[in-house]
Amino acid sequence: MKNYAFFAVFSFMLMAVSGCCHTPQVQDSGTRFAAEAVQPFVDSGECSGAISVLYQDGKQETACLGWADVDKKIPMDLNKMFMQCSQTKGFCGVSIAILVEEGKISLDDPISKYLPEFKDMKIVVRGADKKVTLVPAKTPITIRMVMNHTAGFPFEVPTKNKKGWASLSLQDSAREAAANPLRFEPGTRVQYSNTGIDIGAAIVEVVTGKGWDEFLKERVLDPLEMENTTFNPSDKQLANSVQMYKVKAGKKAEFQAFANSMPLPHNGPTVFPSAGAGLWTNAADQIKFYKMLMNLGIGDNGVRILKEETVLELIAKNSRPKKLGGYSLGLAVNSRGDIAHGGAYGTSARVNWKKKQMALWVTQQTGGPRPWSAAWNKAVAKFFAETNTKSIADEYTGRTK
Repeated sequence: MKNYAFFAVFSFMLMAVSGCCHTPQVQDSGTRFAAEAVQPFVDSGECSGAISVLYQDGKQETACLGWADVDKKIPMDLNKMFMQCSQTKGFCGVSIAILVEEGKISLDDPISKYLPEFKDMKIVVRGADKKVTLVPAKTPITIRMVMNHTAGFPFEVPTKNKKGWASLSLQDSAREAAANPLRFEPGTRVQYSNTGIDIGAAIVEVVTGKGWDEFLKERVLDPLEMENTTFNPSDKQLANSVQMYKVKAGKKAEFQAFANSMPLPHNGPTVFPSAGAGLWTNAADQIKFYKMLMNLGIGDNGVRILKEETVLELIAKNSRPKKLGGYSLGLAVNSRGDIAHGGAYGTSARVNWKKKQMALWVTQQTGGPRPWSAAWNKAVAKFFAETNTKSIADEYTGRTK
């Protein structure tokens, strides 16, 4: 049996067995664009498996394709755990926005106000003779800068480069970052940086007096009923996770036990919360978080996490200087209403708060190229175009009755 989420003849069976079904608040769109686009790559073995959730203004297409475990033939479903990697950054952004909303911090506060070790930072300068010198930074690093990748920090601190992103506490990561020079004058360039986001989370810890993971659970995860989102998954959760595969166009995907950035073990006392990457979740939970952003701060369960104006002014608004791209608090943004982020293992999510759209993609893959990505993107465009046309037609018909 092919694992199409919306083949009419198999839909009930697939929903019952795999849990690939809609939340109560949405209507089945009746489309299967993602299944038609991606299933050929699953059939060939190139794509191990994936989940696609497309939503627009109350209508949703959900497709669970292929396998969470190819060898054991365990199908993908919305409840399978996976590592969302850099999508963790958006959760840190929401944490920062909560504290700004409550008047406890300002985005223009220097980070040295909360972490004094960053008071006198140096910048690496290479002369024409390639000689390296260190000069004092002229501009104080602000919370805004660490959250939008313009502070001048490297991607990771040296220890995390060697041992993975969960190898240091947030406070130790901040101390190591402060002990090393910056790449450039703060606020003048972009360097995508897990380190900067980790520093943002370390500030949350200082201000709240709680571990960032504890604060996040209390203020975001629990209110949104995200019960399977954690930095330290249980053995039971890991047993129900999507396996990782190394992919290459034209060849069958190969099982990969782990990546160097996330070495074994994946849980236990040696695993620390990290904000640049590190949060495990499942698709059912991830939908709740991105729907909250799409709904400008309020979850599908009716719980408000942030005020609407906070989302519009802090989360959805570009905070970088001109010509440095669109980014806000740990999330990519643009003037069209999109809020988005991806993860290193192929996950991605995009919502548009103006159009009430969401496109979510889940997989656990390294390597590439991944030709199914282009096919899926075309399916997303088809879904939004058709759903939008139907919505307009339905609205017009309703007015004439």
